[in-house]
Amino acid sequence: MKQLILDLIPPSAPTLDNFVPGRNSEVLKALLDAASGAPSSRIFYFWGGASSGKSHLAQSFPVAQNAAEFFAEHAGVLPEAATHFVVDDVHSMDEEHQIGVFNLINLINASPINHVLIATGNAAPRDLVIRRDLASRLGQGLVFQLTPLSDDEKSEALRAHARTRGFGLREDVIAYLLRHSRRDMAALIGFLDALDRYSLETGREITLPLLREMAQPNLV
Repeated sequence: MKQLILDLIPPSAPTLDNFVPGRNSEVLKALLDAASGAPSSRIFYFWGGASSGKSHLAQSFPVAQNAAEFFAEHAGVLPEAATHFVVDDVHSMDEEHQIGVFNLINLINASPINHVLIATGNAAPRDLVIRRDLASRLGQGLVFQLTPLSDDEKSEALRAHARTRGFGLREDVIAYLLRHSRRDMAALIGFLDALDRYSLETGREITLPLLREMAQPNLV
């Protein structure tokens, strides 16, 4: 079977604005506060399964610096300006990087400036297979378990996004997207935007036949 075009379209760049919170509205509010310079904590840790949105949130700060790399390159000297640091999938780091993040957290906690670390992982801090001292530090911050969006929540988010672009979205189009596209919202929104552009280029309404034509151009 030929690869679907849906698999080739890059997802939208992750931002806090295009994060669909669903039952994670408290998480989004906490990060919006942090982005505005009024964080409710110095350390944020998000965990959850695949497509729960944790990597989206970690990558939503374009000015954030990789925590482990920063510590290695700057010998533990924090900048004077308030800065965000991020480490995605903390459970996949080697021990050297784990030590760097642990030391960075200690510096952040001692700093008079609102530096912020945003970390993600695949389990609650106490269940992470990492150094116990790092797991303990992460657990002392704000910890959120992210709940993946249900199909109903994804459907409503797609309808809402379509309305912002000035068109309606039929149920059969939504059902096809949920069956054949990647499951994360960034990918779904990215494909919907591409479908809107294809509709404008061809001068045709967004329908299931148009979607199939774009998704499988080489299939009869």
